Amino acid sequence: MDFLWYLFSFEGRINRAKFWLAALIILCWMIFLAILTVAATVSLDHATPMTINFDIDDIFGILDPASFRALSSTNPAALVLHVLGTPLLVWVYLATAAKRLHDRNRSAWWMVLFFVIPGLYGQFQDRLSDSTFVGLLGLAAGCLTICGGITLYFLKGDTGPNRFGSDPLEPVESGPRRDRASELQFEPHGAGPSPGAHVKRGP
Repeated sequence: MDFLWYLFSFEGRINRAKFWLAALIILCWMIFLAILTVAATVSLDHATPMTINFDIDDIFGILDPASFRALSSTNPAALVLHVLGTPLLVWVYLATAAKRLHDRNRSAWWMVLFFVIPGLYGQFQDRLSDSTFVGLLGLAAGCLTICGGITLYFLKGDTGPNRFGSDPLEPVESGPRRDRASELQFEPHGAGPSPGAHVKRGP
């Protein structure tokens, strides 16, 4: 399998199993970054952080001024690893999610509904007033998250090719396809004797 295409390209289709594998890769990447954060923090004689969090929703902190005000209290090692690790994690998630949506014959723009709107709500929900509108907005964000999870992780893709590419579950042939019908040759049966040696009859 071409891992560069699988993890970083937005073109083509992947099935449910490969999307689950991508989620496992992202989880392993978060654990690896957490271990690096602890190791770097200890080596620089800083206090070990009580909580270590790497999340694809961290990308929405870029749009939040409160995130920049909190940078002064962050230890440098954790900050550097967050800055380097989070964009890569988000890119892999979005690339594999786009290919999974393609498998369902949907545009990658559906990620705006399934990922961006719920993520923005989650980032700013604690600063929104308690009102009916905000409550409905939270309900809508939750429903979009659930629909996105069901679509990406559980629903089967299109059978056969669609506008985004071939079916990822179709077997791939290693050589050129053979046309067995063209290999058969039928010859008409003649009325004369078959070729070969014959016994001559007569006087």
